[in-house]
Amino acid sequence: MKWNEQMPLSYELVMTMAMSFRLIVDRLHERLAAAGFDDVRPAHGFMFQLLSSGGATGNEIAEHLSVTKQAASQMIEELTAKGYVTRRPHPADSRAKLVELAERGWSCIRETELHFHEVERQIVELLGAERAGELRLDQRRILRMLNNGEPASFRPVW
Repeated sequence: MKWNEQMPLSYELVMTMAMSFRLIVDRLHERLAAAGFDDVRPAHGFMFQLLSSGGATGNEIAEHLSVTKQAASQMIEELTAKGYVTRRPHPADSRAKLVELAERGWSCIRETELHFHEVERQIVELLGAERAGELRLDQRRILRMLNNGEPASFRPVW
């Protein structure tokens, strides 16, 4: 029996995935605000994720965020002023600056990780460890399918 003979074509699964991500991010920012990080936005999290692997240049940040160099520079200035990131001369390119997380940025990441661990714990509690593990594997398979067989990177969607 073919899929469309049994059930009408639906996109509920896609919508529930999108809505789940949105709710996770909304709750994250409520938690961050309560922990004193009320001045970060979702776009900052994508930048922090990039910087957590050793820093990046303004050009690399712009590319990762899919924004102009000017927009990335403005975000860097804003986050530097708020104490989330620092800039220093790039060790391999004297013309560039390396943007790195400051302690406040790392603290924000740690709070984010606590939230994500808590959400995952709740999912395991809801579904059970075996089904949650199956869901994790299914999500990886879906990501690869959507990304032409390649692992997907965590990048913003504007």
